[in-house]
Amino acid sequence: MGRRMLKGLAVVLAAGCCSGGSAAFAQTAAARAADPPSATTRAVNEAARAAAPFQDRRDYDFAARGFVATRKDPLIRAADGRVVWDLNTFSFVEAPAPDTVNPSLWRHAQVLSRAGLFKVSDRIWQVRGFDIANVTFVKGDKGWIVIDPLTADETARAAYDLVTEQLGKRPVSAIIYTHSHIDHFGGAGGILPFAVPDVPILAPQGFTDAAVGENVIAGPAMARRAIYQFGLTLPKGPTGNMGSGIGMAVAPGTQGLVPPNREIAKTGTEIVLDGVKLRFQVTPGTEAPAEMNIGFPDWKVADLAENANVTQHNILTPRGAVVRNAKAWAQGLTEAIDFFAGADVMITSHGWPRFGAAEITDFLGKHRDAYAYLHDQTVRLMNQGLTGDEIAAKLTLPKALQQEWYDRPYYGSLSFNARAVYQFYMGWYDGNPVHLAPLPPEEGGRRYVEALGGAARVRQLAQAAYDKGDYAWAAELLNRAVFADAGDTAARDLLARCYQQLAWQSENSLWRNMYLTGASELRGAQPPAASAISPGIAGSLTPDQLFDVLSVRFAAEKAGDAKLRLAFVFPDRNAQVTVTVGNGVLVHRPGVVGTPDATLTIKYADLVAALLRGQPLAPKIASGEARIEGQMAAFAQLVSWIDKPTPPFAIVTP
Repeated sequence: MGRRMLKGLAVVLAAGCCSGGSAAFAQTAAARAADPPSATTRAVNEAARAAAPFQDRRDYDFAARGFVATRKDPLIRAADGRVVWDLNTFSFVEAPAPDTVNPSLWRHAQVLSRAGLFKVSDRIWQVRGFDIANVTFVKGDKGWIVIDPLTADETARAAYDLVTEQLGKRPVSAIIYTHSHIDHFGGAGGILPFAVPDVPILAPQGFTDAAVGENVIAGPAMARRAIYQFGLTLPKGPTGNMGSGIGMAVAPGTQGLVPPNREIAKTGTEIVLDGVKLRFQVTPGTEAPAEMNIGFPDWKVADLAENANVTQHNILTPRGAVVRNAKAWAQGLTEAIDFFAGADVMITSHGWPRFGAAEITDFLGKHRDAYAYLHDQTVRLMNQGLTGDEIAAKLTLPKALQQEWYDRPYYGSLSFNARAVYQFYMGWYDGNPVHLAPLPPEEGGRRYVEALGGAARVRQLAQAAYDKGDYAWAAELLNRAVFADAGDTAARDLLARCYQQLAWQSENSLWRNMYLTGASELRGAQPPAASAISPGIAGSLTPDQLFDVLSVRFAAEKAGDAKLRLAFVFPDRNAQVTVTVGNGVLVHRPGVVGTPDATLTIKYADLVAALLRGQPLAPKIASGEARIEGQMAAFAQLVSWIDKPTPPFAIVTP
């Protein structure tokens, strides 16, 4: 499910905005489903069946080993009764793969959807399948050390309740976040009531800044694209959403951030928590900006966090984020091979464990090789003059790596990742001057359609390509037609049919979700509106981060040539910030600088609620809880210049 903060705040926003309205969206999409799987799609899927190593069934054993129990009630609910998680959603995958799903992806969903409490060693259990990630319970001398408490309070609490029911009641003696994505810390509030006083909460160095700040700036745009990536509005089923590659779905429950009170800064750090020795490998800049692996040397157990997975991961997540460093990722796995040498059990933050020292060493080596090959060969071809698109079309993994299920493209893909590596070094520009100032999609669409002989001719060419099973080329043509004229319903419908066939062929769960979401919207389904930032996350923003958000929501054309200086005083934070507006830019700095036009003294949480959640300030001022000195209208003037994000913006149409 990969926010870099879920996979991050973008998924926080998207998950929150999709809790209502998705059923109607799904029904609309299902009601207007078009063609069945074509002969070409069936042939592609049959070829995938022949090429993949279906005789290797180790994953079925690893995923089932140690099963203890699952919930009697499959529905996990929020306090208001809303269903946050349904353990039976993907039970349909026990049947044979239909023609509407790539058989490799179907097999992956069969293994990944197993849910419940699993014993992985004498002192370590995992609850899997209650969220997109796993939560790990380590038995200390007096309580549970909880690693990665999921996305939502409700699913984390349900996991703790299942552990208590099966293994006995014990307090939470420590909490560990392996990295800065919300599916690994957002549910901590669900287990905090069961924690000992002053519970140790550990995280890698830089965790808090990364967890709160990484995707706040671009959060609304990422939220919109996350709807596509995770298929948040699609019906679950053989013609719809088949999961998210690293997990089946993101739990849209209550999310927040319980800050760590200790950060791990150095590889090799050893500590003892509740009688358990832990040894850390710090891996910044790999799968997350702040991440660490954990060893249990006395038990020969290694926790590889999200640096090792049951699928190829994303170097650039399709929802948008800062590009990850594939070279650093590969180097981190090389270091892990030596750091955890001799481990008999390996657990991760997603998917299922692996057992046996030889198996683990082989896995880490070949998983490392996939990222190293991706990086090195992309750079080699880049230096031979190939562009990102050309490299993506050319690059394939060596057969030995293709035959390992964990290197296959259920979440990340070689095609997308090769372009990400190219972007990491070279940016989006491919060096061709024609791309210095490309035409906007609508103008380009009109000109291409005219050059090809008009809309009817474009549809004719696209239909011929569709009939031949050349869906990618048909989609290329039809995309031009739709952007030339969004009202061309025939082009929209045929493009949706192309996307549907491409989805049913896709081995990558995210590509499938994006194709099907695009098809649904082309057929008229309306995406849900994005919600405000989750209160649990909004409350964790620092003043600098809050005003960074305002700076990118500042509508310069509304302010014109106006100038303004405001001071903000937060007595509860012992902090002051000065905001200046001029030359179309909003700038902030610490302290009271110069002579403000007005000074607002207010509790920081009240300002956050006003600016990000729309709660009025007038009652606070009237009651004396806040006060404005100077020009009374100055604060209102600033607010009038701040735009609200406008998702859901169009993606597959103008």
